[in-house]
Amino acid sequence: MRPERGSRVPQFLTSLFSNQLLMCGLVSWAVGQVLKTIINAFVTKKWDFMRLIGDGGMPSCHSATVTSMATYSALLYGLGSNQFAILAILAIIVMHDAMGVRLETGKQAKVLNELIEIFSIDPEKPLTEEKLKEFVGHTPLQVFFGALLGFVMAFVFFGLSR
Repeated sequence: MRPERGSRVPQFLTSLFSNQLLMCGLVSWAVGQVLKTIINAFVTKKWDFMRLIGDGGMPSCHSATVTSMATYSALLYGLGSNQFAILAILAIIVMHDAMGVRLETGKQAKVLNELIEIFSIDPEKPLTEEKLKEFVGHTPLQVFFGALLGFVMAFVFFGLSR
């Protein structure tokens, strides 16, 4: 799309950033990532800024994102809308996956990393150069607090948009 005459911002960017449903999800994800980094620093007593973009941990930012979008769509379009139906099902799938397959994947990665360390005879030549990611899934409590964050963020967004 071409920008309108006199406009310096292309129309598609204006449309993208004025999409309140999208912005609600993105801001919820960002707030969750910041909270996750702060909580991780509190628990471990050290700052790990990679937590700002990392998976796993408290709260679940995946859950915060999809819950905020589902809730915001319910507030905007109603519980009977197609938008809410799609986002509610997506939220259920994402949260179920985070507590199921992704959580188990993290547990398996931890065991494999320990086995690799045990069976690496020569510390100069490990069996593999990089460790597997252990923070990939979420406990039910992390998913719950992520969903709670998303729910609150949707109401905040809704209140600010009125």
